[in-house]
Formats: sequence, C-alpha cells, structure tokens
Amino acid sequence: MTRAVKVGDITIGGGHPVSIQSMLNVHNSDIAGNVEQAVRLEKAGCEIIRTAIPNMEAVALIPALKNAVSCPIVADIHFDHRLALASIDAGVDKVRINPGNIGSLDKAREVVLACKHSGVPIRVGVNSGSCEKELLEKYGGPTKEALFESAMKHVRIIEDCEFYDIVISMKSSDVKTMIGAYRLAAQACDYPLHLGVTEAGTIGQGTVKSAIGIGSLLIDGIGDTIRVSLTDDPVREVDAAKSILSASGCRTFGPTIVSCPTCGRTEIDLVSIAKKVEEGLKDCKLNIKVAVMGCVVNGPGEAREADIGIAGGKGEAILFKKGETVRKISGDIAQVLLDEINSMSGV
Repeated sequence: MTRAVKVGDITIGGGHPVSIQSMLNVHNSDIAGNVEQAVRLEKAGCEIIRTAIPNMEAVALIPALKNAVSCPIVADIHFDHRLALASIDAGVDKVRINPGNIGSLDKAREVVLACKHSGVPIRVGVNSGSCEKELLEKYGGPTKEALFESAMKHVRIIEDCEFYDIVISMKSSDVKTMIGAYRLAAQACDYPLHLGVTEAGTIGQGTVKSAIGIGSLLIDGIGDTIRVSLTDDPVREVDAAKSILSASGCRTFGPTIVSCPTCGRTEIDLVSIAKKVEEGLKDCKLNIKVAVMGCVVNGPGEAREADIGIAGGKGEAILFKKGETVRKISGDIAQVLLDEINSMSGV
C-alpha cells in the first residue's frame, strides 16, 4: 500500500479510493471561463482540478477557483519557481512541478520548503518530453527506465529537504512505456502514483489508449489517482475516467449496463433500447447491474448475474429480477425497464 498524501479534502494513496483528476483548458486570462468550466467538472464528478499557472496574472485563478468549487486545486508550474511560491501564497492545494525545469537546485529547494511550511504536497511530473538529455543518451530515448530514473532523481531533491508529501507521475504517449515506468516505481517506492497516458489523442483513440494504460495498472493494484488526457472538453475526461474505474473494478458510479452486440437471432430493436436505457440511467446512483439482452441464448445466463434486465423475444421481452422471470413486456420496452429500476430506488 502506498503512503497517504492529503490534497485539500482528498487523500491520495493509503488505500483510499482512486481519485479522478482533470485539467482546465480555458485560457488563463479568462477567469470567468475557467470558473465556469471548473463548476462543470465538479458537477461531472471530477475530484481534483489542475490549472496551468504560466505567469503571475494567472495566479488570480487560484482564489477564484477555490471560491467556486470544493475540489482541491492544483497549480501546474514550469520554469519559474516564483510562480509556485505565489500559488502557495494564494492557497493552492497542491503544486505540480518538475524540479529539473524549475531553475537552479536552490530555487527548487525554495519551492519545496515553502510547500513544507504550508502543508502543500508536490506532484513530481515527468513525461517523455521532459527527460534529461543524459538519460535519453543513456537509455537511447524516453524509455520506461529513463522516465523512472528521472522521476526518482527529482524525488531525491525533495527528500533532501525532509519533505515526503509527494505524488509521482511518469507519463508517456506510448502505452507500453507508461505501463513499464509505473511498474518500476511501484516496486521501488511507496509514494502514491498519478496515472495517465499523456497526449493520448481525441475522444476515440485517447479513451482506448487511456483505458489500456491506466486500466492495466489499476487491475494490478497500481495507481492512486488518474487523469485521462483527451483533446476535448475535459468533462469528457471525467466520463472516461469513471468508465475506466468502473470497468477495472476500482469504483462504481451508478448502474453497470451489460448489453449484447446483437446477432441474426435478435427480434427487437435492441440498439435503440440499450441507448435509451443508458441515457435514462445517466443520473441514477444505484449500484446495480442491468442486463439488456437481445435473445434467449445469453439472456437467461445474464439474468442470473444481473439485478434486473430484459431478454428479447419476437417483438417483446422477458423482464427479470435477480435471475427470476417477472413477466413478458412489449411496447416501449426500454421505458418499462427504466420504470422498474426507478421503483427500486423509490423514485
């Protein structure tokens, strides 16, 4: 088990639930736009929000965000250690730095000591583009070993200040490299790990790459907080993160829907039914398994495993609960199923 690191009201590591992060992508000069996006992220289920602080003017984002949402706010800092110091003074909950690009060793230590004094944790963020030249030459590129060695080099700078509230990330756009780097870290230290495939791409490719990279590690018991990086609205990152956490068995966020891909035996419009059920349950908080099956071949088997569901017939379906047949239904099959689920929640 990793050590616990407190970030605002959220604890990363120490056996606590794997938390969901995202990053604002509104220009830092637009405070109102950033606040609006942060509110949407929190409503969608984001638990830690990061914002870029590229200049002193952007520091004003921190109090504005903290007044608008209850999520911890993370300042993403590069190159200028004074931005980290100003963000800490502004009340940020966590600082993301790469000590190697924050300036001299003295400047890096100044940031660490300020975090230590204010109780602000540090995420050491290393990625393929930030690996030191000597490590790239040593390993022949940004390999898993290069990422890991770079991260631990920066961790030692922080540890030398007797500060240990550290979270580590070692992201790569290459899924296998990312997985390998985190596995090395998990074997070598007990710091919480922030998982992510960096620059994963647009919604389709990015979600698939993130699911493979993040999901593989989560199933192995590695990872304490995640960020799905997509070239899209960050709310979609949160949706993808929830799906990954649910599929890997780490957390649940309402009903799990099991639906078959259909085949030539299907005699109901299962695609439309499944879509309507999914849409109708998007705000449902019940931790139940719902099966939407197209025929009697696999339907009965899923009925035994699901809390509620349907198995299609010729223009109708069998409604089942806890593996037991309830009745035949026809007409708006999806709505009948949704009504039955709503009755389970007392709605």
